[in-house]
Amino acid sequence: MSYPTWVRQHLAALRALLVLTAVCGVAYPLAVFAVAQVPGLQSRAGGSTVTLRGRTVGSALIGQSFTGKDGTPLKWYFQSRPSEAGDGYDPTSTAASNLGPEDIVDTLPGPEAATAGESGRRSLLTRVCSRSRAVGDLEGVSGARPFCTPGGVGAVLAVFGRRTVDGTVPRPTRVVSLNEEQGVVRTPFIAAYKGVPVRLARSGEDYADGLVVPVRGGAPADPPVPADAVTASGSGLDPHISPAYAALQNARVARARGVAPGQVRRLVEDSADGRDLGFMGEPRVNVLRLNIALDRRYPVRG
Repeated sequence: MSYPTWVRQHLAALRALLVLTAVCGVAYPLAVFAVAQVPGLQSRAGGSTVTLRGRTVGSALIGQSFTGKDGTPLKWYFQSRPSEAGDGYDPTSTAASNLGPEDIVDTLPGPEAATAGESGRRSLLTRVCSRSRAVGDLEGVSGARPFCTPGGVGAVLAVFGRRTVDGTVPRPTRVVSLNEEQGVVRTPFIAAYKGVPVRLARSGEDYADGLVVPVRGGAPADPPVPADAVTASGSGLDPHISPAYAALQNARVARARGVAPGQVRRLVEDSADGRDLGFMGEPRVNVLRLNIALDRRYPVRG
């Protein structure tokens, strides 16, 4: 029996639909589920959850904060890498700051924004500087970094005056510290630049005509606070920190738990992972697993 062309086309489409539904909608998901049940893969397929005293406390693949309700770091825990994912480590908003190395000037709030309690926008440089200062204060080391002010913002000037062919301003007429706001900071991080007194920035004023000049300062090129302590990862969910950042926190955690630094250091070493396949990536420490190991071995008293 011969069917019209349009009927044959619809029957062919129906058969393709049934076959693809069976293969892609039934067989393939069942195959993936079966593979996920293989010993060694089941935990990862289930989200690599980590439990403590029978309660799920997180995932070994997703970072989390170890702070109090007010956001203050808990001194008896190792702290994670900063996160820009949502309010922090939000897997539904995984993202980076999307700010590049040339983002060094803050956007100060205008008069209306200041009245409403808004804080403007901090540049990538200021975020790094403020985090470095906070980590330094927490760990009892210098948080100074190149191109950062002692107050924890980007050390950036707007230099006004006649520019030469090469774009420089050899004889400035006015100099403003762009990231230090008048009324918030008392004095600029440097008193003068090329003999011209440095002024504090005023919110709402336009300094676009000035030459932007970052000031390196006297901080060491290799500061005590490592890079992963002040920069967020590309996903915002990184559960690891570098061995250098873990070593920086070791003394504080040991002191808060009332144990010897060497005892905590051994747990750090046990929680460290080497390079993948021996040559890919960098050594790292899983913060959640390390903190759980601390709670099991050296619980906080009181």
